[in-house]
Amino acid sequence: MKTRHILEGYSFVGPWIIGFFLFMAVPLGRSFYYSLNNLKPTKQGLQATYVGLKNYRDAFTTDVKFFPLLLETMKDMLTQVPLILIFAMFCAILLNRNAFGRTFFRGIFFLPVIIASGAALRKLMEQGAASLPIFYQFELYRQLNAFIPEEVLDPLLKYADALTLVMWDSGVQILIFLAGLQTISPSLYEAAKIDGATEWEVFWKITFPMLIPMIFVNTLYSIVNSFTKPDNGVMNHLLNVVFVSNNYSYGSAIGWLYFIFIFIVLGIVFLLFRRGLTN
Repeated sequence: MKTRHILEGYSFVGPWIIGFFLFMAVPLGRSFYYSLNNLKPTKQGLQATYVGLKNYRDAFTTDVKFFPLLLETMKDMLTQVPLILIFAMFCAILLNRNAFGRTFFRGIFFLPVIIASGAALRKLMEQGAASLPIFYQFELYRQLNAFIPEEVLDPLLKYADALTLVMWDSGVQILIFLAGLQTISPSLYEAAKIDGATEWEVFWKITFPMLIPMIFVNTLYSIVNSFTKPDNGVMNHLLNVVFVSNNYSYGSAIGWLYFIFIFIVLGIVFLLFRRGLTN
């Protein structure tokens, strides 16, 4: 049985491993080689001159945009990922109920994953479709500011303005939470009701603990998605360095630094969830 489970696991991971070595291993190795060299275009092609870690040092000493953009990206991730997880779990619980038209609404919530992605999402954001200007229109901001201090109102409106992006980025997470909810045995809920447990107690004692593996997966997915979104400052800076300035060596160094940063963040998430997954 153990051997069978191992073979089943490798059968699922196998296509990705094969694709990685066929299509990604060589470009990754070449980009790391570029990051350690200074590339100069010649008639014979790119001529590489070894400079060691100079490109990596320049990212923190010469480039005045990289580190501030990295901090801004981290701040956006810390604010948006919890909102996405809470919204996705709330919607999944509602969509898991026996209600008329729930299949239709599941498709509605997943639709932005297909439409609002890549170049389409970038175009929508350039046109202001991802913001809610209603709070700054009709003098609502001034009226709210009369009751709420500006120091509190501005962050609240910033979070409210991000609700559109939160809804657009929650489609996959909602499906994963739905799959997790449907694996929970109904007998657990029946036993809890017989014992007189409230809905609040049922959620924290049954639903939430059973969804911890799905919360872990959704957290990883949301973090990676946040770091690679079209409005990500570091990604846009990287595209400008590579495709506008044609500085391939420095762009490769920025890419590897960004990869290491994301890897560290994901490692911290693994450590935080390790106890909950092993229990």
